[in-house]
Amino acid sequence: MPARRWAVAAAAAALTAGPAALAGAGSAHATGESGSASAAVLRTGLDVALLNKTVHAPLAVSLNEVRAPGDARRTALTASLDGVDGGKPFSVLRAEVADAKATVNGERAEASTTLTKARLHVPGLPLLSVVELEAVSSKAVCEAGRNPHASVTLPASVTVLGKRVALTAGGPTHVEVPGVGEVRLDLSKTDTTSTTAAATALRLEVSVDPLELNVAEVEGTLTLAESRCETPAAQPAAPGAPAAPEAAVQPQGARAEADLAETGGDPVTPYVAAGAVALLAAGGGAVALSRRGRGN
Repeated sequence: MPARRWAVAAAAAALTAGPAALAGAGSAHATGESGSASAAVLRTGLDVALLNKTVHAPLAVSLNEVRAPGDARRTALTASLDGVDGGKPFSVLRAEVADAKATVNGERAEASTTLTKARLHVPGLPLLSVVELEAVSSKAVCEAGRNPHASVTLPASVTVLGKRVALTAGGPTHVEVPGVGEVRLDLSKTDTTSTTAAATALRLEVSVDPLELNVAEVEGTLTLAESRCETPAAQPAAPGAPAAPEAAVQPQGARAEADLAETGGDPVTPYVAAGAVALLAAGGGAVALSRRGRGN
C-alpha cells in the first residue's frame, strides 16, 4: 500500500507541475516596464523677493503638464502671490498655440510640445516680457527595438527683455538690460540613453530687479517646451504566432513541439502525456505488487 500511494502521488505531481511552471513563465513575460511619456509647455521655478527682502515667495507653476495618456491645449497661464500687486492675478504666459501631448501605445512612447507666438512674464514686470518668441517645439520618441530620439525646433531669433536676440547653437546666450536685469538662455537641450529621451527647447535663467508692484528681485529658471519618454518593454509574441524566418532550422526535438501545434496540442500537452505515463507506471507497479502478495 505505501508503494502504491507513493506512485499515485508522483503521478499527480507530474500532472500539476507542468501547468504551474508554464503559468509562472507567462507571468514573467507579462511583467516589465510599460514605458512612459510626459510633456510640459512651461515650467517655472522662481523666487520672488518683496521690497523689504524679508519675504520670499516661490512661484512654481506649469502650463499643460501632462503624462501619458494625456494632452492639453491651454494657451494662457495666470498666477497670484501674496504681497505682489495686492494679491491680484498676473499673466505668466500667453500664446496663440500651446499644445502638449503624451502617449504610450504598445511598444512606442511619444511626447511632444508646440508653442507659438508666446509672451512670458515674471512678477513685477507686467508690461515688459522676459521673452517673446514666434514658435518652438520639442519631441521625444522611445520605441522598443530602436534607439530613442529627441529633437527641438527653434526660431532664428527671440526678443528678450525688449531686445531682439539671434539664437545660435554655439552655447548659452546672455542678455543684460541696465536697470532691469539679465537673462541667460540655454538652447535646444536634448539627451538620450539606451531607453530614454528628453528634449527642452529653451531654458532661461532669470535675474531681474523690477522694483515695481512691491517686487524687489526675481530669480530662478523658466523651462519652455519640454518632452520626455521611456521605452516600453518589447511585447511577447502572441500564442500560435508563426515562427520567425531564422527559426526554420531547428534542433532535433523541436519538430515534435511544432507537430503538437499543427495537430491542435498546446504547451501543456507534454506535461499531460508525462502524467499519463506516470499513472500507467503506477498502475503497473500496483498490479505487480498485488500478484507478488498472492504468490506469497
